[in-house]
Amino acid sequence: MTDAFFFGYGSLVNRLTHDYPDAQPVTIRGWRREWRMAHRLRRTFLSVVPDASVQIDGLVARVPGQDWAALDVRETGYARHPLGAEAFARGPARPAQIYAIDPAQSELPSHAAPIKLSYLDVVAEGFAQEFGQDGVARFLRRPRAGGRCWMTALRPFTRARGPLPLPCAAWSMTIWMPWRCRNWRFRRRPLPFRR
Repeated sequence: MTDAFFFGYGSLVNRLTHDYPDAQPVTIRGWRREWRMAHRLRRTFLSVVPDASVQIDGLVARVPGQDWAALDVRETGYARHPLGAEAFARGPARPAQIYAIDPAQSELPSHAAPIKLSYLDVVAEGFAQEFGQDGVARFLRRPRAGGRCWMTALRPFTRARGPLPLPCAAWSMTIWMPWRCRNWRFRRRPLPFRR
């Protein structure tokens, strides 16, 4: 049985979150990242939607023995879609699978299902390791969040090590974070990159 490959574009880019072998940085064309709140899980995750005009960075890795069970459990709420070798713009071109949340079963994030900063930390750390600061800046410019991006201000335990080497200017989307003030109002604040 020949091994299969997956293309990771979010937390799977961070090698500290998995031990799949032969992971290599690549760029694919034809998909765009998008933040989606999965109805079934009531949480916001990074997903992708087809878009012929966009290229995105990520990691392609081997799934030994085509044993998708563990990865499918990790990616609960996502469906696998085939990527042909022609989708690869940079790096080793090999047929792979990409996970995406069905847009019909999800919606753009809101204050009811904010993006967790711990999740964003893990993703950004992976992009910093694989693609450097330019890669992180490309990642931060790409995900669509409906013009407004809701994030939780609290960071629970994260595997990210140390502050992220990013200026706030790297963010191109509007960040709205809940901040404790007298009446629990929402204040617009720059994203803090320290713990």
